[in-house]
Amino acid sequence: QPVATGERVEVIEFFFYACPYCNELEPLLERWRKRKPADTAFRRVPVVRHDSWVPLAKTYYALDAMGMVDKLHHEVFAAIHAKRVRLQDPKEIFDWVAGKGVDREKFVSTYNSFAVQGRTQRSIDMTRNYDIPGTPALVIDGKYLIAPSMTLKADKSIDYDRFFQAVDQLIAQARKNRGGK
Repeated sequence: QPVATGERVEVIEFFFYACPYCNELEPLLERWRKRKPADTAFRRVPVVRHDSWVPLAKTYYALDAMGMVDKLHHEVFAAIHAKRVRLQDPKEIFDWVAGKGVDREKFVSTYNSFAVQGRTQRSIDMTRNYDIPGTPALVIDGKYLIAPSMTLKADKSIDYDRFFQAVDQLIAQARKNRGGK
């Protein structure tokens, strides 16, 4: 797939807020992002497999458009997985966001905007075009797909150390393919 990062190696996280494995990966991915190579660009794409997944994708894009992803991305995961808040329809989402101190009307307007609808459609297309088999998944430079489930230990638990080693190796391979160091 084409990359949107120019000279930088692109890493895309494909996630779904209601996915327990995405929730488990999130704090580990945040630690990795702080140490990722300088020539690496990271971005997130919410996966949309079903119409019922659209509201959470739109939530991510509305938060992004409002500059609130850093503040509330983890909070969406926590609401769904730790606090068992049912963020399944727009009204529930709007109530939850307003409860976090976000201007409800501004969020509703952004959530329903043409820009957020367009980005959500792009997520639907990318989920299909990248042939994302499940969440979470990372795509490195449009060529390599890796998921934590690919690094299982003998006891069937995920070996996150091995997963991030593989991510780093794939970034190095992508850099080499581009003719970099």
